[in-house]
Amino acid sequence: MFSRMPGERLSIRDNSAVGRFHGVSGSNGQAIPETQSESKMKKEESGCRRWFRRACPCCFRRQNSSNDVTSDSEGVAVGGGENEGPTSSVSAEVPQTQSSSPHLFSSELTLAVRSVNLLSRKSDRNKKEHHTDQYHSDQLIVRRGQTFQIELDLSRTFNPNTDKLHLELKTGPLPQVSKKTHIIIPLVDELEDERWEAKIVEQNINRVKLSVNSPVTAVIGKYKLTITTQCLKTGETTTHDSDKDIYMLFNPWCEDDTVYMESEKELKEYVLNDTGRIYYGTEKQIGARTWNFGQFDEGILEACLFVLDNSEVPPSGRGDPVNVVRVISAMINSPDDRGVLEGNWSGNYAGGTSPTAWSGSVEILRQYHREGGTPVKYGQCWVFSGVTTTVLRCLGIPTRSVTNFQSAHDTDVSLTTDVYFDENMEPIHHLNSDSVWNFHVWNDCWMARPDLPPGMGGWQAVDSTPQETSHGTFRCGPASLAAIRSGQVYLKFDTPFVFAEVNSDKIYWQRNPDSTFSQIHSEKKAVGHCISTKAVGSDERVDITHLYKYPEDSEEERIAVETACRYGSKPEVYSSPIAEDVRVEVMMEGEGPRMGGDAQLKIVVKNTSSQPRRTTLHSQVAVMYYTGVLKDTVKKDTLNVELKPQEEKTIDWVLPYTQYQNQLVDQAALMLTLSGRVSETQQVLASQTSFRLRTPDLEIEPIGEAYVGKETSAKITFTNPLPCVLRNVVIRVEGLGLRDLHPIRVGDVSKHANVTVTEHFIPTIAGKRKLVASLECKQLSQVHGVADIDVYESQ
Repeated sequence: MFSRMPGERLSIRDNSAVGRFHGVSGSNGQAIPETQSESKMKKEESGCRRWFRRACPCCFRRQNSSNDVTSDSEGVAVGGGENEGPTSSVSAEVPQTQSSSPHLFSSELTLAVRSVNLLSRKSDRNKKEHHTDQYHSDQLIVRRGQTFQIELDLSRTFNPNTDKLHLELKTGPLPQVSKKTHIIIPLVDELEDERWEAKIVEQNINRVKLSVNSPVTAVIGKYKLTITTQCLKTGETTTHDSDKDIYMLFNPWCEDDTVYMESEKELKEYVLNDTGRIYYGTEKQIGARTWNFGQFDEGILEACLFVLDNSEVPPSGRGDPVNVVRVISAMINSPDDRGVLEGNWSGNYAGGTSPTAWSGSVEILRQYHREGGTPVKYGQCWVFSGVTTTVLRCLGIPTRSVTNFQSAHDTDVSLTTDVYFDENMEPIHHLNSDSVWNFHVWNDCWMARPDLPPGMGGWQAVDSTPQETSHGTFRCGPASLAAIRSGQVYLKFDTPFVFAEVNSDKIYWQRNPDSTFSQIHSEKKAVGHCISTKAVGSDERVDITHLYKYPEDSEEERIAVETACRYGSKPEVYSSPIAEDVRVEVMMEGEGPRMGGDAQLKIVVKNTSSQPRRTTLHSQVAVMYYTGVLKDTVKKDTLNVELKPQEEKTIDWVLPYTQYQNQLVDQAALMLTLSGRVSETQQVLASQTSFRLRTPDLEIEPIGEAYVGKETSAKITFTNPLPCVLRNVVIRVEGLGLRDLHPIRVGDVSKHANVTVTEHFIPTIAGKRKLVASLECKQLSQVHGVADIDVYESQ
């Protein structure tokens, strides 16, 4: 309507205002004639007043036909709208002798949010304080139970006496206040713990900085932010929707959060470390492979929340880590809910990727998200575990991958691992549904367990590999390690199953002539060996068996086993223990047999009695999936053994390469079963030993120094250990901050031949990074390698 300088305030005490309003005079009280332009301006003003009369009749007293501003008002403010600053106003003062009451234009009083700055850059205080600066995202990512800050740019100065302001956060498809998925955050003078609140901590003209507090029980997930403002004088309300979302995570740094972990070193390992080690093989031949968890990689947080969204659990259930872990355990596998990974133990991986070819979780989660929830092919236990570690660390729950060697799979809730023989001591295969896996990989996650008796918090076992259903769904855990260790299998969730995996006794049964079965032997140390995870702060393996069970044969361990079995389906198993005086054991020299050569083991038989003993040992070796399922028997033998009192004999046992070369499946695992009967005492001897044929590593050698943004190289070397040609060899390479998953097609590799490939890549992140490579080939599995590469900032 008129022009003025920004911030200029006009008054009749200022001669520059004289003549701009009808009836306004100079300081001498003399009216100043109107110019033509001023007359036109008066007509426009009259239109504004007509609008004001309709918009706010309560504040407007009906004027006479002259529309004289000074006739009944002390002042009129003309606002230029939301896009002008709060100083863009005009006021007119009149002598106090006239009747007066305040009248203001509504558009001037309007308090609106022009923009929101979530302070979400990596360098901003929010991400530093919330330990979320490693996420490759420009969204605001914060942890619950801890304050964060945002900035608001307002249309005018905020006045706490006449203005109101509050925030609203909404998550999920149907946000509800009662479900804590629609949060209304009031503005307060002082913040208090355990509630949603906001406080102004800085104010500079139109800009305010808010400190926002959240409770430690807040639902995790993605929130939409809305800011609502209100002017008390007019009652007018405005809302502003932020164009960026706020991501809320669990907070293991907050003492009141149930996932709180005290040790800073452990937090760095179990939450912030994006690479790790996963162990496999057998207890005497433990292999290790590096796994890229990649929980901070671009798009992974969104993918993890997509996994939660795909479950049938509503967002209101995402405040409890027990519930979230249970959901993730179900959603990482696909049989009943179209989860992330489709399991495949057949050896035929057509239409997908061989489980041994994966070396990280990033591509798996990205593909699942990209394809709208179609399960990725294929996974086995270490892949399920690696992806579970990624998702839970990404959401803020301290997690590690754990490998149990000689891991039992109890199928009948007996809490024993049962092996059945017929009258001739031949295995009855259709009854032998229980199995012992060479190794099995699951997860431990850290949290308090307020739903259990005191002392049951800390590490909890969770297993995403589909084995048995829990409440109708393929999932397992979280099961308290303290409960497992003490045999308190009646405590939720799925504690009996995990107990059987690590500490069940192996019971041998023989069929009687009347078709009943008698217990003929028991092994108390058959399962749960060398339970392993990566050490804190290094790539070394650490044995955590003591967290799952007491030392073998200790009184505490026997009490735990018998306590647990009282709640199983065969509580009578321990009613009549059997004496033994002949022992049999299988020994292995060094690191064990290698792929491509004869497998050599030693069978040691010892007589601990003062009398001679004779026995016939039946041996058979079968190719085995690492899950404990036997494929084919490749060799059988019968050994007659005579022992003098206190004598020990060692028998060499050999499996020629020619007998197993065309029989092996993934993991190159075999099971040697020994059974026999002592003639003098009718004592039954029974033993099962699994072993694997060791494969070579991929050697990775960095070439020169590595700098961010500059191409560098690494040399990858492989030697074929087999006396045959390897067909269609592919080497897959990846490294967080170095390069995305990249296949290198090598083709055929001749017997015992050396292959060298050079990989070129451009680092994007400085620091110590890991370049990981794995070999994909039908005839050879579990061939992989890793190299540390120091990446420097470019000079």
